[in-house]
Amino acid sequence: MASASEQLAKNMNLGAFGKAKELQQRILFTLGILICYRLGTYLPIPGLDPQAFAQIWQNQQGGILENMNVFAGGAVERMGIFALNVMPYISASIIMQLMTTASPTLERLKKEGETGRQQINQYTRYLTVLFALVQSFGIAQGLPHQDHIPQWYFTLSTVVTMTGGTLLLMWMGEQITARGVGNGISLIIFAGIVAELPRAVFNLISNQGYSEGQIVFVGGILLMAIALIVFIVFVERSQRRILIQYPKRQQGNKMTQGQTSFLPLKLNTSGVIPPIFASSLLLLPATVANFAAGNAADGGSVGILGTVAAFLGPGQPGFIILYAVLIIFFCFFYTSIVFNPEETADNLRKYGGFVPGIRPGKRTAEYFDYVLSRLTVIGAAYLTFICLMPEILRAQIPTIPFYLGGTSLLIVVSVTMDTVTQIQSHLVAHQYEGMIKKSRLGGKKS
Repeated sequence: MASASEQLAKNMNLGAFGKAKELQQRILFTLGILICYRLGTYLPIPGLDPQAFAQIWQNQQGGILENMNVFAGGAVERMGIFALNVMPYISASIIMQLMTTASPTLERLKKEGETGRQQINQYTRYLTVLFALVQSFGIAQGLPHQDHIPQWYFTLSTVVTMTGGTLLLMWMGEQITARGVGNGISLIIFAGIVAELPRAVFNLISNQGYSEGQIVFVGGILLMAIALIVFIVFVERSQRRILIQYPKRQQGNKMTQGQTSFLPLKLNTSGVIPPIFASSLLLLPATVANFAAGNAADGGSVGILGTVAAFLGPGQPGFIILYAVLIIFFCFFYTSIVFNPEETADNLRKYGGFVPGIRPGKRTAEYFDYVLSRLTVIGAAYLTFICLMPEILRAQIPTIPFYLGGTSLLIVVSVTMDTVTQIQSHLVAHQYEGMIKKSRLGGKKS
């Protein structure tokens, strides 16, 4: 039997959306922030030599720069003020989450509730500034500047501009999360990918021409992308439901009947976080090595930086192996943060709930860990397949655009589903409020 919230969700229509004024304001606020972000990707950093950079982009297209360009919404290709995007913030979040599990001080802060969470977020912002400074300095050393501008001045202005752009995007993401709809950081990455996706499809079609074999090739790539989207939706909606029973309880003179519910465990508990984390960690050293290797090549010596840049290039065996290892690691790591079997088992025991055939307490926690570990293995294999299959194909067929890769499609589909779920939750809450107001008015009239 469907629950009350599910019945309300089925009865939603445009009329219900038209009455939800707060939801409309949240959506408009989110769209306004995303439009400002897209405008910022077209603002170039000061002092850049556009013709020389266009030549660099042409020579390195298909490498690490184009991979960065996917997440930056085209800002790297234009070298806009948002070229770093939110990757330094994501890298800082990874480090802070790792330190939270290793440092007793940070672990105590995490358990302090909202106050501790705000303090950890502040540390994450400080670390974001440090990562953005290092990454922007490495990029500035490899960028061509106009002849009348001194090198030190161009480097300083580039570092300040790109670091400020990252901090501004971080603030925009926090504002979307607090006052808009959806996760702000994920929506910023989502907006960049979606905005450049039509151009990538158009370039793919125009570059291949209109011969019969080339049309079949383009159609095969688009069909593969559609099949990946269907597969992603199927897996993201898959759940393992654990049966939970609550015994009869007496409250005062009333006897409450025993209840049965389910504890839903998603097949991919970590969501889209592992690919984003893995990509950001790979982009951080590869960006610095790539630009430094470019400068060394101009001087006649490539050295170890050139080797690192080639090793971490998209489609290379080293990149694929490291990408797979990082995705699997972050799947298990992030799942352990999101879902704590011992805490869940203790909460069930406090409220009298139990899993049929499993003793409450330690045995229940072990059972949750047993189920979750196997689900995480499946989820990690799924994410690795989705993210690496297009990378392997692109290594063989370089004309496949990065925007049709597994990571891009995974982010677009997952963020879309999460945002739609949040919109639906707001509509359900609005309908509940309307029902409560009508019942109160009816009570007053009677």
